[in-house]
Amino acid sequence: MGGLTARTRSRDSGSRALRWAFGVLAATGICLASTPPVPAPAAPGVPTRLSDSGRPGFGLSASTECVFGGGVIKPTPWSLQRILLDQLHAQATGKGVTVAVIDTGVDDSNVQLRGAMAPGGGDFVGSTDGTQDLEGHGTRVAGIIAARPLKGTGFEGLAPDAKILSFRYAGGQDKQGDSRTMSRAISAAVAKGAKIINISSDTANKQDNTELRNAVAAAVRSGALIVAAAGNDGADGTSAKTYPASYPGVLAVAASDRNDERAYFSQAGDFVDVAAPGVDMVSTVPKGGQCTADGTSFAAPYVAGIAALLKEKHPNWTAAQITTRVEETAGRPGRGPNRYIGWGVVDPVAALSDDSTPGNTPQPDPPMAARSGGVVPMSVTMGESETDRQRRVAVYVLGVGLLLVLVIAGSGMALRDWRSKQAAGPGRTGLPGQRTT
Repeated sequence: MGGLTARTRSRDSGSRALRWAFGVLAATGICLASTPPVPAPAAPGVPTRLSDSGRPGFGLSASTECVFGGGVIKPTPWSLQRILLDQLHAQATGKGVTVAVIDTGVDDSNVQLRGAMAPGGGDFVGSTDGTQDLEGHGTRVAGIIAARPLKGTGFEGLAPDAKILSFRYAGGQDKQGDSRTMSRAISAAVAKGAKIINISSDTANKQDNTELRNAVAAAVRSGALIVAAAGNDGADGTSAKTYPASYPGVLAVAASDRNDERAYFSQAGDFVDVAAPGVDMVSTVPKGGQCTADGTSFAAPYVAGIAALLKEKHPNWTAAQITTRVEETAGRPGRGPNRYIGWGVVDPVAALSDDSTPGNTPQPDPPMAARSGGVVPMSVTMGESETDRQRRVAVYVLGVGLLLVLVIAGSGMALRDWRSKQAAGPGRTGLPGQRTT
């Protein structure tokens, strides 16, 4: 699998707009031979509330499938290329920190996770110790946090010396799991003393749930930092709350792409705290090997890995202080947060490099002060993004296409009338066989 190429999704909604525009033109019978074809979208994932694409290998080229127990991907993933790993790991590696992963289980037969598992996990949909994973989802999540380095691949976890405590709440053969099993898993993680808990799932139909709310509140009171995926229902860009990400005290993570923009599927909302890479994410899979996948499921453990590094370096910091440092050092979209990427896309090296003691909540940047002479500098604005450009091109293509339809239709009617008059001859109407009087 080392030769596999990951499909770029930075075009996201712009590409969909182009596909829609060309689809309309195709329906009207217009063929623009000079226009390059637009790739067909990947097959949608199966319905699930796990905050990923829902199927192994989503994010690879259409002809590629994920094979559990397959090979590794040789190049360093883009999500790690953007980090100076040597500089990061010179400050912390997650040693002595345990992260609870509440998911579909974590398969410890993968060599990159074999030495990463902490004893004491549990299973709320089966009878294992949390180290069976039929779906592969939890194994991916765990790898992004704490996969050990392996010769032959550029992939490793953000906190490669951290330990994973696996609680399987979903993905059983007979019982798929629900908010109740998730709540029980959260309580079990707290009872084991977990101070960082990753949840890469949300409730179906964005439903609040009293039992789940209470379990999360108890975990927050215990001092645990819950990192949760924002969800993948954001293709339309509308705001909505998801749970448990929207509960107070939870660090809600959206997904970003290679351009540090919101991934098109990532749920938007005022509850979003930060964003992290969530497109074409390489990670470990059951039985060995690696695959790629998309989703806020894999953005959340990216942030949980940063939290583990901060916990090692600053063991006395509270959950609120760790959250604040992650938010303060993110690449801000403005003076404060927005509903798409929160306080911005996380920067692991910046988070670890600042040794000042953070507060319990991030603060917006102060307004720009006036320069000498009372002149206030104009705020810097970004130029047209690739997504905006493709949307604009889609509108142009559709407009020109519809104009061509009207011109062709009008010309056809005019030509038909002219031919009818020619056939009728002088003194005749346009109806054959009738003579004027």
